[in-house]
Amino acid sequence: MDLYEYQGKEVFKQYAIPVSEGRLATTPDEARAAAEVLRGQVVVKAQVLTGGRGKAGGIQLANSPEEAAEKAEAILGLDIRGHVVRKLWVERSSEIAKEYYLSLTFDRGAKQALFMFTKEGGIDIEEVAAERPEALARLHVDPLEGFQPYQARRLLYEAGIDDAQEQKQIARIVERLYAAFVGADAMLCEINPLIVTPDGEVRALDSKFTVDDNALYKHPHIAEMRDVEAYS
Repeated sequence: MDLYEYQGKEVFKQYAIPVSEGRLATTPDEARAAAEVLRGQVVVKAQVLTGGRGKAGGIQLANSPEEAAEKAEAILGLDIRGHVVRKLWVERSSEIAKEYYLSLTFDRGAKQALFMFTKEGGIDIEEVAAERPEALARLHVDPLEGFQPYQARRLLYEAGIDDAQEQKQIARIVERLYAAFVGADAMLCEINPLIVTPDGEVRALDSKFTVDDNALYKHPHIAEMRDVEAYS
């Protein structure tokens, strides 16, 4: 079961993975109210279970509550790759100094969890893997051994992260992402981009989270997140 961005971020917060503050909206008026609470510049983001939101006009900046309502009206009802936008995530905008990519997925061939990390975030990982495979650090986690702190350090070293402040924050996020992956019986946990702000804060700016359908009986709070309309 795929989760919307805002739902994935809700799970991230449960595992202490830092995310930007935001509010859910389903109407222009709700988007305006959300922007009033968040204050300052916000990002109005279409919530659909597919990629390509930005190119389709589903992610837009707003500098005021009135503009947030206008952007919401323009985005609601958009058809993005066959998915009609019915929900919006209104999030406080972030200043971005760097964009990284971090994911954890289940490698069926190796029967192990697989971390992938690169400093080239914000674009499709398939593009990085195809054109610059040397820029993509990969690391399997043996389920019998479980996650160990040295694995995060190795992943960061292979990706070329040499800033000590970033290393500490990203290593914590790597460890917590593994905890979320195992704890929620996930098949995919992806952060793209994982941003670094000008102040050096590392934060998940997006979330792709897929949970194993066969394990949903163990996670009723996640099972309740299923959007029946999106799957109909």
